Amino acid sequence: MTSNSPGTGRAFRLLALAAFAAGLAYLLIGEHRVHLLGWAPFLLLLLCPLLHMGMHGGHGAAHGSDHPGDRAHPPAPEA
Repeated sequence: MTSNSPGTGRAFRLLALAAFAAGLAYLLIGEHRVHLLGWAPFLLLLLCPLLHMGMHGGHGAAHGSDHPGDRAHPPAPEA
């Protein structure tokens, strides 16, 4: 006694699509792993300038500036 509700067919299609996508991803990664690993050193080199700009806060951020937001501990207010 199976129920033929509309949700059952949709769930089955989604499960079949997910299984197909997982199998396809497995095969593509397995076959093209050598190509992906060959690009890894270049991607690391391309990532260096982005990390450098992120660490320095972008262009124009000077070290040792006297902006109040740059200090680790703001001065205590005078009484």
